[in-house]
Amino acid sequence: MKILFVGDISGRPGRMAAAHFLPLLTQELGVNMIIANGENAAGGIGLTAPVFEEILAAGVSIVTSGNHVWDKKEIFAFIDRADKLIRPANYPPGTPGRGYQTVDVNGTVVGVVNLSGRVYMPPVDCPFQTIDKILNEIGERCDFVVVDFHAEASSEKMALGWYLDGRVAAVIGTHTHIQTADERILPGGTAYITDLGMVGPWNSVLGVDKDLVIKKFVTGLPAKFQLAEGVVVFNAALVEVDELSGKALNIMRIQRFK
Repeated sequence: MKILFVGDISGRPGRMAAAHFLPLLTQELGVNMIIANGENAAGGIGLTAPVFEEILAAGVSIVTSGNHVWDKKEIFAFIDRADKLIRPANYPPGTPGRGYQTVDVNGTVVGVVNLSGRVYMPPVDCPFQTIDKILNEIGERCDFVVVDFHAEASSEKMALGWYLDGRVAAVIGTHTHIQTADERILPGGTAYITDLGMVGPWNSVLGVDKDLVIKKFVTGLPAKFQLAEGVVVFNAALVEVDELSGKALNIMRIQRFK
């Protein structure tokens, strides 16, 4: 099975690029399932119901998120009934939404888990202990499990990759909007990359107008950020998983421009 993992979709430019590239890549690479991080998809921060539906219409099976999932207050009105949207599973009990979901892809059941890091991130429960509990709950119901680890520190991401090596098919990092060049198959058969990157304006600072960010750093004064314009980068990774063993066979980093 070939799963396409799409980096953080940033605002309307990212959504338009995703709608353009996803059908093309599905045909070109023989993609069976698409997972995309959508926490920045509405205006560059947060997620709304219309934007969520737009991402699904582009061919995405599951939308993951992260620490910005709550930044558009509209999310509370629909997250509990949006079964194709997941938020980090290590938020405290009682948090709206769900932290994982299972998807039947032509008879193969894939578990998709979203986790948030704790280093330089808002306080949440332990991602390592949380994933242990989830694997105990859904392990027998799934042919294999993949993880979107939304975290800042590369060390924390890599540690979770090693912790889960051989136990899940893939640990895919998101959040920094910078695609890393460390994609690999770990010895136990888990595909790993520290960060997918983003789908958003290329000549920017993490998708934001570069002049606004530079001004903030130079002056130290507050600045209202807005998305940059121009060329858009599409970052993703294709992971091929053996459906019988649940082990990853290959991971390929993808970068396209529009």
